[in-house]
Amino acid sequence: MVFSHRMAALAAVVAIPLGIAATSYALTDSPDEPPVPPKVVLDSGSPSATPTSPEPTPSDEVVSRPPVSDNPTGDDDDDGGTGDGDDDGPGDDG
Repeated sequence: MVFSHRMAALAAVVAIPLGIAATSYALTDSPDEPPVPPKVVLDSGSPSATPTSPEPTPSDEVVSRPPVSDNPTGDDDDDGGTGDGDDDGPGDDG
């Protein structure tokens, strides 16, 4: 009798997910194939050689580089511009 309960439980573990998958597959809609045009017509004109906008676009503008200085006031390090790489201050245990 115990054997039949084990077989029923195994069958349920296998059959329930298979039933859900089969039901899901049966209820899904298959999309229609997109219509293909019978003929593609291209414009017969050549592109114009003149630009459409005479002013440069923002990606074409030239931006000068910022000046280079040895002044440590613009330094983002916490060492105060000393350059020793040690960010621990006096009294720090780290």
